[in-house]
Amino acid sequence: MSPTENDANGADALPERTFAMVVGALGGEGGGVLTSWIVAAAESLGYPVQSTSIPGVAQRTGATTYYIEFYPAHRDRLDGRSPTMALYATPGNMDVVVTSELMEAGRALDLGWVTPDRTTLISSSHRIYSIFEKSAMGDGRVEVGDLVKTANHLAKRPILIDMDRLAQANGAAINAVILGVMAGSGELPIPAEAFERAIERTGVAVAANLRGFKAGLDHVRGDAPMPEAEKPAERPAPRNVEALLARIEETFPPETRQMLSDGVRRAVDYQNLAYGARYLDNAAKILAADKANGGADRGFRLTVEGGRYLALWMCFEDIIRVAQLKSRPERMARVRREVGAKDGEPVVVTEFLKPGWDEIASVLPPMLGRALTRWKERQPGRQKFHVAMRVRTNTVFGYVRLRALAKLRFWRPYSYRFAEEWSEIEAWLAALEGAAARSYELALEIAELPNLRKGYSDTHRRGVASYREVFERLARPAAGASGDAAQAVAALSAARSAALADPEGDALRTVLVARPGEQAQAAE
Repeated sequence: MSPTENDANGADALPERTFAMVVGALGGEGGGVLTSWIVAAAESLGYPVQSTSIPGVAQRTGATTYYIEFYPAHRDRLDGRSPTMALYATPGNMDVVVTSELMEAGRALDLGWVTPDRTTLISSSHRIYSIFEKSAMGDGRVEVGDLVKTANHLAKRPILIDMDRLAQANGAAINAVILGVMAGSGELPIPAEAFERAIERTGVAVAANLRGFKAGLDHVRGDAPMPEAEKPAERPAPRNVEALLARIEETFPPETRQMLSDGVRRAVDYQNLAYGARYLDNAAKILAADKANGGADRGFRLTVEGGRYLALWMCFEDIIRVAQLKSRPERMARVRREVGAKDGEPVVVTEFLKPGWDEIASVLPPMLGRALTRWKERQPGRQKFHVAMRVRTNTVFGYVRLRALAKLRFWRPYSYRFAEEWSEIEAWLAALEGAAARSYELALEIAELPNLRKGYSDTHRRGVASYREVFERLARPAAGASGDAAQAVAALSAARSAALADPEGDALRTVLVARPGEQAQAAE
């Protein structure tokens, strides 16, 4: 609508245009409730307002985009006229863009909703990783620094605050904190009191929502500091591990002690003290090769990286480990804390498990496990067999089932999976030691090769296949060869990067096929 003419003092001039804003929130974060609060606050001031929502997918949970537009003047001043408003957000026309997580801010930036001439970007700076980030063979996380830099460049005013931390510190939902930050920013032509009244009128968790609202409001106004990040509860060190930790202090260089201490704790927790000692015995072999080949001048990187991947590999996740982790009392306490359950309030926990032939074979004796694996591989259709299970671990029967499976830890060293893993671990250690005598960089490449072995089910199967192909065709020959070490390093690095970039293995096959001459030279 067109603005009316000013009165004699120019005090009653109507706004030239509507106020447009968009809210991007993930499922379960209360984006719809947040929108309803904004709409209710605008309506309480007599503003013409409308809102729409468009559901979508964020590759984490469902994501919904809420578009809100209002005319910041009381209806009584419009002489019966109504403004024309849009149904969805459009690039270049947003006054405020609000997102509940940093990647959602990136999505808004990519869609062109944030412009330096007009838009205030209000976003929580914490991350909720997408499925693509979590399932990447390598480190698939989006670089946070790039997102923040882009936000600062494109927004007229960026307001990036860890609202998730504020919400947790105040026992509130994040949508209430976001509303408080919006009110405290001064960017909306709506006073904070109107938002408070909107929260009160909903009648849902009023005390907690007002607490979260005030936390966001006070922080953005500078009246309250950001609370300290809650440190994750550390699992107590396994009993009698002190002797192993003392061995690390006595026999390993300072640069390696933190990594090896973490590794030995993990190994003892995974199996027992003897397994922790076995970890240190193998780490000592890596250290010997490291020292003999100039590792002291390089900060003993080979021992650090080799110790890292040795610990991860030795503690491979079989169904016994999964049961152990899922049945721990501290995990149940964390679940209760995350859902905000009160003392005595029941919480239903359902574990969705899907064991197949691989999981069954993994805990059988080596001869039986090997036979079952060969039988399964004779026909592709057999590989798709899985048993869908739903185990309610908040019940006595469900919890006992998991604990019984976790108690099979004593059997692990006699299982098929254990024998197979250790056969390959020893081959990897031998290659790493041999490569160190030839080239420190080559040894580092081989040390990082187990990073290909990760994931579950089909992802794990493909990762192991990629590892074996790279190890047998490049790493093992290069470790014992006398050709061009730099070329061997380049070939290994290219193959490892290709395998991490493409879990299906197509990129790896392309690299291996494209460089037959180089591989032949590296193996000479």
